[in-house]
Amino acid sequence: MKSSRLLSILLLLQTRGRMTATELARELEVSVRTVYRDAEALAAAGVPLFGDAGHSGGYQLLAGYRTRLTGLSTGEAEALFLTGMPGPAAELGLGRALSAAQLKLRAALPPELRAQADRMRLRFHLDAPGWYAEHEETPYLAQVADAVWRGRVIEVRYRRWKEPREVDRRLAPYGLVLKAGRWYLVAGPDGARTYRVDQILSVTETTQTADLPEGFDLATHWRQTQADFHARLYPEEAEVRLSARAAARLTGAQSRALTATGHPDPEIPGWTRATLPIESHTQAESQFLALGTEAEVLSPPALRTRIQTTLASMTSRYA
Repeated sequence: MKSSRLLSILLLLQTRGRMTATELARELEVSVRTVYRDAEALAAAGVPLFGDAGHSGGYQLLAGYRTRLTGLSTGEAEALFLTGMPGPAAELGLGRALSAAQLKLRAALPPELRAQADRMRLRFHLDAPGWYAEHEETPYLAQVADAVWRGRVIEVRYRRWKEPREVDRRLAPYGLVLKAGRWYLVAGPDGARTYRVDQILSVTETTQTADLPEGFDLATHWRQTQADFHARLYPEEAEVRLSARAAARLTGAQSRALTATGHPDPEIPGWTRATLPIESHTQAESQFLALGTEAEVLSPPALRTRIQTTLASMTSRYA
């Protein structure tokens, strides 16, 4: 465990340059005191590692030093082949580069790890989009990706959901995100906003540089974007009782809410009572009617009354 941690410190300093003990501790999930001890052990082993005290201090390797202790473990080799996504890579124009990189990596592995990596590649396949999602054409993805990589402002013609449907935008690209088979562009300059790449109708790259906002991290921003989206998506709640079959059909935020708030229903053995997030009364009516006799809305009263009215109308129609 310690040898693996020492190697990780070496590789972190080699790839990132100067890092403080606090940054290393956070990255390795150990205490700062452990980092101090590891740094002393590396120095004692002859690694040209030195540290500076003070606010702008930290550890770094002697300029030009490179370690070749980069052998992969079995799990690391398997994970690298599992992360190879030929579909998205091809969409970005990197399909051949990915194939070449995997070929080089495979050739560099010792026979036993090569066999493990091949088994992973043959037995696991990633297909992110859902069954019923149609493939959206993204003819300008490569151009957008090139602008992201080169840090260039772009001028786009964009199709949105409200009027006017087609608008012109001047965007500073910050990053691309692949979510459920669909590409999204995160761009400024007025804050980090999200644009669907398949809704871009034209792209013109400019010579203006697109600088990332200070402290911006794409993964952190996207997690916050998702949290904000779900908060807006489910602004209301409903108390319901559900059979086991109905409970098994819940997904996403509602499934998590069932786990968090669900408890045995006191009136119907085997059923569960829970408070679930809902988009609106209209959406919730359709959802719970689809569950038929496997679910009952207890509150809010307005939603319960709405369902009762619909059921009465259906009974009259089918009488």
